[in-house]
Amino acid sequence: MDMNYIPMSDRWRESTWATFGDSITQENGYQPLVQQALQLKDVRNYGKAGCPMTAGGATDEGSTCHVIKNTTEGCDIMTIFAGTNDFRLNKPLGELHSIGSDYDLFTFTGAYQATVEHLLSHFPLSRLNLWTPLQRDKDGYDIYSMNEAGFRLEHYVEQIRDIGKLYSLPVLDLYTTSGINKLTLDTFTSDRLHPNEAGYRRIGGIAASFMMGL
Repeated sequence: MDMNYIPMSDRWRESTWATFGDSITQENGYQPLVQQALQLKDVRNYGKAGCPMTAGGATDEGSTCHVIKNTTEGCDIMTIFAGTNDFRLNKPLGELHSIGSDYDLFTFTGAYQATVEHLLSHFPLSRLNLWTPLQRDKDGYDIYSMNEAGFRLEHYVEQIRDIGKLYSLPVLDLYTTSGINKLTLDTFTSDRLHPNEAGYRRIGGIAASFMMGL
């Protein structure tokens, strides 16, 4: 056997993982499942409930872009799982710009690109990966709703996909592939937004398979 070959099942054994996002991350529901499946040594949970990726507003201090900017330690794997609060809080979508531009942190895309570039510049050996929001139907905001900024949830999802392409980063598209939708939200969530135990099992299983191949 090639001594440099690492079996896929052992790829991330004893590795570290940082998770950034909102309450779905902060609740620590999917992380233990992925940790067990991948035999990770340590998981650092940087989720902040109620906070978007985008800067500004009442939740500015906990905005994911600020949390990540203040992160001083890298991990072997780093995951950004954000976007549903940007949709709910009516954050401007913004436009995708070329790498190395000056970004407007008060738009979703600007904050996301600045965040990605910060992580890639400071922790280039980390395997950065991006997760899209889940589908939702809470507080009058579902997949068909247009928010006050004039965007649907899928517009934020599409920007995450495009950011992944621009920076050659893997994207876990939970919006499209999780099977959590308007018909199954009562099965997989506690309030048609936040995952319950079954929802976290669904996310954890999909995420573990995805991360195994990073």
